[in-house]
Order: sequence, then C-alpha cells, then structure tokens
Amino acid sequence: MPQIDSLAEYTLELLEPLGPVQARSMFGGWGFYYGGMVFAVIVEGRFYLKADEVTRPAFEAAGCQPWTYDGGKGKGPVQMPYWTPPEDASDDAHALLPWARRAVEAAQRAAAKKAAKKAPAAKKSAAAKKAPAAKKAPARKGARASRPVKRS
Repeated sequence: MPQIDSLAEYTLELLEPLGPVQARSMFGGWGFYYGGMVFAVIVEGRFYLKADEVTRPAFEAAGCQPWTYDGGKGKGPVQMPYWTPPEDASDDAHALLPWARRAVEAAQRAAAKKAAKKAPAAKKSAAAKKAPAAKKAPARKGARASRPVKRS
C-alpha cells in the first residue's frame, strides 16, 4: 500500500471529529471510508465529498464545485457525485464536520439503494438454486400398473 501523502494525512486530521475514518489509495488518489463506505475522495489533489439528490442542493448553494472529468470521444464532461466542500470548511475541522456528515449520509443512502436493487436478484437466484422436485421413476416395460383389487 502506498504511503499516505501529506494532503490525505491532513484531510484525515480534519475529519477526525467525525469518528473512525480510514484512507485508502485508489485510482491514483485517495478514498475516505466511514463505516466501510466511501464518503469522500481526493482526486488530482482536490478533496471532494459524496453528494446525492438530497444533499446536492446544499453543495450548490454553498458554491461548491463538482468533480468532473473528460468522458473522451465526444462524450464531453462527466460529473461524478462528489463535490468540494465550501471554501470556509476547507481548512476548519469544525466547519467541515456538517458537510462530512452529509457525505456519510449520502453514502449510506447509496448503499441502501444498492442493497435494495440486489435483494430481488438474490431472491431469484436463491429460488433457482433450489433442488428440482423429485421425479417419478419411469415404469418398467411389461410391468402392470398396480390397481386396488376389488374383492367381493
């Protein structure tokens, strides 16, 4: 595992009031995990927090910038669900804390959505794995079917 760089280390210090946050190297940058879920990243030297349809308006209203990259081959820019924190929260752990909490909540909602999508597929595959019903053995040639004998 690569040694943590100074920006990732500093970001971990800023996120300390949130609780147990881990940083892991990923895609040439860093992913920040809380409760096993990625809620923030550092990409190309910039720190971004996860946002969703619930939290995006707050990030937009605070003047935050989304993480975008060039999609290539005429696709144009692709926007990822991560936004920079507000300028006043970039170097202040207490100002960053509410934004980091929003990001953790967005990560939790995304995980819940993913689990809900997997649940129906898991039920189908479990049903498919059930053993097929037992089949009757074919009748032997020349064997008579057993019928109750009528006695008088």
